[in-house]
Amino acid sequence: MLEYEVAAHRIDAHGSLATTKDAEIVLDTDMAGRRDAFNPAELFLAAIAACMIKGIERVTPMLKFELRGVRVSLKAVRQDAPPKIISVHYAIEVDTDETDQRLELLHTNVRKYGTISNTVAAATELIGTIGRKP
Repeated sequence: MLEYEVAAHRIDAHGSLATTKDAEIVLDTDMAGRRDAFNPAELFLAAIAACMIKGIERVTPMLKFELRGVRVSLKAVRQDAPPKIISVHYAIEVDTDETDQRLELLHTNVRKYGTISNTVAAATELIGTIGRKP
């Protein structure tokens, strides 16, 4: 089994810092918010996007799927009481000349083998599409 570790600490009333391995990310923990850092909900969505892109990187060699780029856009809906994310909608845009059938195969693999996306899908509604870059 794999294990993951992240540590975070408060810098001041405006932000915090999370670290893992040799990486760090500034966190928006300011009650007024900050434009130069991800807040917890945005980090949540970024984790889903990273999972999907990493999944694509993992399966493209196995599927011999050719692509030039990938973009994942996500939106979450939050309810107030109790506060929680009730749904996440995503759109995966792939720059590729592959057929629509192969694009759907890629989407199937992304949905089936994503650690973070599978965890999220078990806890809330995770709905999305895959399409070709215009």
